[in-house]
Amino acid sequence: MIKIYYAVALVLAFVTVSSKAQEADGGEKKVTVTGSVQSDILIPQEREIKGETSSEWGRTNTYVDVNVMSQYVDAGARFSYLEHPLPGYEKDFRGWGVPFVYVKLKRETSTSNAELTLGNFYDQFGSGFVFRTYEERSLGIDNSLLGARLVWSPTPGVNLKGITGKQRRYWDYNDAWVSGADMELNIDQWWKAMQEHNTYLMLGASIVNKHESSGEDIFATPTYKLNLPSNVNAFDVRARLQTGDFNVLAEYAHKSQDPNFDNGYIYRKGYVAMLSATYSKRGMSVLLQAKRSDNMSFRSRRSMFGTSSFINHLPAFTMDHTYALAALHPYATHPDGEWAYQAEIGYKIKKNTWLGGKYGTDVKLNFSHVHAIDQRKRGTGAAGSDGYGSAFWKWGDQTYYQDINVQVEKKLSRAFKLNLMYMNQQYNKTIVEGDGGMIRSNIFIAEGKYRFNNKFTLRGEAQYLTSPDEYGDWYFGLLELSVLPNWMFTVSDMYNKDEANGHYYQGFVTFNSGSHRLQLGYGRTRAGFNCSGGVCRYVPETKGVTLSYNYNF
Repeated sequence: MIKIYYAVALVLAFVTVSSKAQEADGGEKKVTVTGSVQSDILIPQEREIKGETSSEWGRTNTYVDVNVMSQYVDAGARFSYLEHPLPGYEKDFRGWGVPFVYVKLKRETSTSNAELTLGNFYDQFGSGFVFRTYEERSLGIDNSLLGARLVWSPTPGVNLKGITGKQRRYWDYNDAWVSGADMELNIDQWWKAMQEHNTYLMLGASIVNKHESSGEDIFATPTYKLNLPSNVNAFDVRARLQTGDFNVLAEYAHKSQDPNFDNGYIYRKGYVAMLSATYSKRGMSVLLQAKRSDNMSFRSRRSMFGTSSFINHLPAFTMDHTYALAALHPYATHPDGEWAYQAEIGYKIKKNTWLGGKYGTDVKLNFSHVHAIDQRKRGTGAAGSDGYGSAFWKWGDQTYYQDINVQVEKKLSRAFKLNLMYMNQQYNKTIVEGDGGMIRSNIFIAEGKYRFNNKFTLRGEAQYLTSPDEYGDWYFGLLELSVLPNWMFTVSDMYNKDEANGHYYQGFVTFNSGSHRLQLGYGRTRAGFNCSGGVCRYVPETKGVTLSYNYNF
């Protein structure tokens, strides 16, 4: 773990070098400092959380980011205090220090530009099928690389990247070296006729190598251990075509043999193919997506499980819901493989028509379906074997997730706006969480917003989930009063009559002033999964006072 004073010294040293370099070149000496503070605190009313009794009076996840930018050099660092983390984070998450620090050297001319980053960095190749590092604090994910990153555009239309480093895992780094290169060619920049016809074409390719020692003694049987590959290679090719109102992206990725914990240490190769098409014009939009993944779990440490150490990312082709009951059962991408489809149509009914009314009506229909791929065991299918075979177009025998929802948004007057939503959901809890069977539910949501004047706005939600499975029916209500320019008051309750102590109530007071945001709350939250982009983290039930502070400068 890098100590604070090392990070501060690096930032100050490189800013000084940058300023002197600018003065030597006759340029204007200009240094910009930006950053943020985020602190989320829980003071639990009950000391027992997820079956563990704690003497901690409070829990907090606190982050301070500082970035210093100049003409030729940028530098930055993040201080994290996670010694007493919020509930739902692993014990390895505990600690404090400066886990993220970087220096970026940059040079730009009229025809080319280059950046060299030393230290920690995030990046993504294509859709992330072979490489994506990112931070998602709500999930406890920060899988940055510590090493070097070069971005070079030698001529217009050509973008090149090279990366190498070790991947962060909580307060340490995995032993494996992760290296890769990416190239994107924007063909339209070389053909004036394409630009004149509003046509753009991008071709891209990536390669990523994981070099990990094969020193782990992992046995396939009591009599012999596995010969684990020291190098695992992943490749990605893609093409994006945009012409007029149409946009099409096709992408394919392949991974060499990578026996690991996720796949049961089999020697099958990995694959993922994706096709995404959109059409958009004024008043109408269409999205169609299909993805097939097969054995594409790619980690910088083969024996890991959970949410850590992923080198790549497989997005879930499902809608990210923000309403409480619609998000009660979120889907997490299945690492072994899946067929995923999503379709969405949005249409605005014109003003001054029978259905559109005075202000028009927005209608959106979304459908997503995730299904098992065909898997036929080869031999025993045990560790050390090829595992299974899989016909590309053939489905397996299980539905993992399905969501059909329709939303109607209508302005009824200058002061009142109404949103209605219906959702039918199938959620395979056994696949996503390990047990529970298929949960089928119908969800009805109404949201209204009334603006009294330029200062006061009242928003309300009424939600109802009915299901013959699991805990049966759920009810949710919310009222939120905004008092501009500074205040917001929120109360809500989620209720299930078949659960003991089935009320999950919350109340918040939020104050905003400039770049500052302070929120004080009290309530009880239900145990469940918090998800983003197909990645989920279990959060236990909590009850107590919450305090959140955010500041950007």
